[in-house]
Amino acid sequence: MNAFKPRETLTEQVARHIENLIAFEQLRSGERIYESAMAKEMDVSHGSIREALLLLEKRHLVRNVPRKGAFVTPLDEHFVRSLYEILELYLTHTGQKLVRQWQPEDMARLEKLYRQMKDCYQKNDLMAFLELGIEYTKASLVYADNYFIVSAIDDLWPSAKRCAFVAFRQGGAQVLEDNLVHMEESIRAIGNRDEAALADILHRYAIQQCEQVLAAINVG
Repeated sequence: MNAFKPRETLTEQVARHIENLIAFEQLRSGERIYESAMAKEMDVSHGSIREALLLLEKRHLVRNVPRKGAFVTPLDEHFVRSLYEILELYLTHTGQKLVRQWQPEDMARLEKLYRQMKDCYQKNDLMAFLELGIEYTKASLVYADNYFIVSAIDDLWPSAKRCAFVAFRQGGAQVLEDNLVHMEESIRAIGNRDEAALADILHRYAIQQCEQVLAAINVG
């Protein structure tokens, strides 16, 4: 029997729509989000927009400023460096648990996602590639066993997707190739139960991705 999965609430649907507008730069860094215009565009109530914006503030995409309104979180150097520093810390910690405890079905799942991402790269399907990349990293959290880390990472995914798109906009196919190389190397390290190698791969990848994003926003 399949586990019960509640339907996505209206607030979640609205939040996901605005999240994608921000991630794919239809709403720009620092731009104000007008509740009335957004409610009219989406044909929902002001309350639904307001609730979605509060949710997106928790996910670091929006800043709600008292008496001024909601603004897209600025994508600046401090934000980008902070994001990749904390992602590296969390993923290295959880990756060590995966290295020690993985089962054959876990490796099969990671390898399948890698193949799917490679196929998306060959088809130049960026959106599917980004979504699979997030699914791949979530799959690697199977042994995290830490409520706070998993919850924090869930709130960081939208910013990670936003930054990945910015990096791709500037670096093109090379950024996707770098992602695939990172995945292939990490799967090998996990399969070899090599914690040190995985930590090194995650460190190098975090630095590389961070610098790609910074190069893109400096050009932009």
